[in-house]
Amino acid sequence: MEHILLVDDDKEIVRLLRSYLEKAGYTVLLAYNGETALHILRQDKPDLLVLDLMLPDRDGWDITRLIRSDPHLAATPIIMLTARVEDNDKIIGLEIGADDYITKPFNPREVVARVRALLRRSQLDRGLGVQQVLQMGDLRLDVGQHILTLRGEPVELTPTEFKLLWVLMENPGYVFTRDELMEKALDYAFEGAGRPLDSHIKNLRNKIEPDPKNPSYIQMVYGIGYRFNKEIR
Repeated sequence: MEHILLVDDDKEIVRLLRSYLEKAGYTVLLAYNGETALHILRQDKPDLLVLDLMLPDRDGWDITRLIRSDPHLAATPIIMLTARVEDNDKIIGLEIGADDYITKPFNPREVVARVRALLRRSQLDRGLGVQQVLQMGDLRLDVGQHILTLRGEPVELTPTEFKLLWVLMENPGYVFTRDELMEKALDYAFEGAGRPLDSHIKNLRNKIEPDPKNPSYIQMVYGIGYRFNKEIR
């Protein structure tokens, strides 16, 4: 049974989401502030984090940065909950490492659906029965071990970044539309996928490209989407 850590200082939201997640078969761990959340993360290693952006002690951005910088926690899938609907707030969350975001008010069934999709994707990305290694230039993606190395050095990726790179490397030269690529990476489609995708691609480029501003691996095809450079060998 998968463990979900739910972090929000609004006790009514916590009560509602806990009820829906437990009915869906998950064990739910609770925290009402950032320090408690970090303690539970380090002690219990939950399978997924649902994280409110605005908390009384430290915000969700700060917690996400700490998680992504900790090698023992960096692969934890993160869904960010936020009442801030401005695109810049969402993009900041994605760029610092959140896998997905949901704006308040929300339908709790949607939260459960996104939790289920992200967990399923994370499990698949960790190579349940998959024996596949993709080598392109200095990049080596071991799907079974869920490891990316660049010139022999490990590179930490979020679950969404890993799946995006896997999809692109499996199909070198194929141009994916933004919606198509996000649907393959997230296992579901949602409106306005373009800007979140651009944020994830920016993160990937910063981690793997010799010059992120002039990318060699992940190319944009203007007006369409992205492709992996098939000339890389």
